[in-house]
Amino acid sequence: MGEFGRITAIAAALVALPLGIAAAQTTNAPAAAPAATPEVAPAPTTTPAPAAAPAVVAATCATRANFRVVLDVGHTPESPGAKSARGIDEYVFNLRLAKVIDQALRDAGFSRTVLMTTDGPGIRSMYVRVAHANDLDANLLLSIHHDSVPDRFLEKWDFNGKKETYSDRFKGHSIFVSDDNVDIKDSLAFGSLLGQQLKARGLQFTPHYAEGFMGHYQHTLLDAEAGVYRYDTLFVLKKSHMPAVLLEAGSIANRDEELVLETPERQQMTAAAVVAAVDAFCAAGPKKPVATQVAEQRSKVHQAALSAHSRRHVRTATTASATIVQSNLDSH
Repeated sequence: MGEFGRITAIAAALVALPLGIAAAQTTNAPAAAPAATPEVAPAPTTTPAPAAAPAVVAATCATRANFRVVLDVGHTPESPGAKSARGIDEYVFNLRLAKVIDQALRDAGFSRTVLMTTDGPGIRSMYVRVAHANDLDANLLLSIHHDSVPDRFLEKWDFNGKKETYSDRFKGHSIFVSDDNVDIKDSLAFGSLLGQQLKARGLQFTPHYAEGFMGHYQHTLLDAEAGVYRYDTLFVLKKSHMPAVLLEAGSIANRDEELVLETPERQQMTAAAVVAAVDAFCAAGPKKPVATQVAEQRSKVHQAALSAHSRRHVRTATTASATIVQSNLDSH
């Protein structure tokens, strides 16, 4: 038993040796550092924390001035999307947040950013919206929306003497990509970057879209850490000739979250997350020319129908877009 005890002691010493070396390398302490075992414990807890933040922020992009982001303002004044718990049109929220993001991107050096708005019926303007975005030869499209819930989840309440509807059941943002987009890989990459940046700022995505009770509104959760869902039928995502992502910035049907989403602080926080995500995506060097070529090949089948539709409706839309590039996304 004495021999066994000595073997056990030697084995324990050998196991402990690498820990002593690791501690010495971390603290740059002299050889006697292994004796100070209590000081080794803080190292594993303090090391990951500083490392996590830079991993989310990533390297800055050296080609910001040449990188074009199209900010798509969801819906139109005539087709304004969902109603908030206090009766405000979603379009108002979308436009306000998109303007804050637009300014933040420009301030960060993304001077070729384009803010797209439109008016008119949603279905008609979807085609014009996508056509404009594709003509801009952009690197990335981000569609800005605010969320509601299916009608069956809505409840009624009185606000300022009017009957309004709300649902406090869900809150949080969500991010969508389409598998039918010409560049789903880069679309998902940017969606994940955006979700990570929102999470790093303490914002949580809503998990309810992955639940069976959502029925035909249920979507596959592609990135459970960043809150990125698959939504193949979103027109602006599937028809854009560039990586495209749709952000539901939060639920305006939720009475508490609606108030938060109206604050400049929350808008600036979301905008900062977008800028950081765009910067990291730009630094990664997405291959836009290749994506454009693939998009042109895939769009040949649909080109005749799209052109015919555009000829019927583009005059009205482009008249309204004389000063601002315009387009639209249908309700979803």
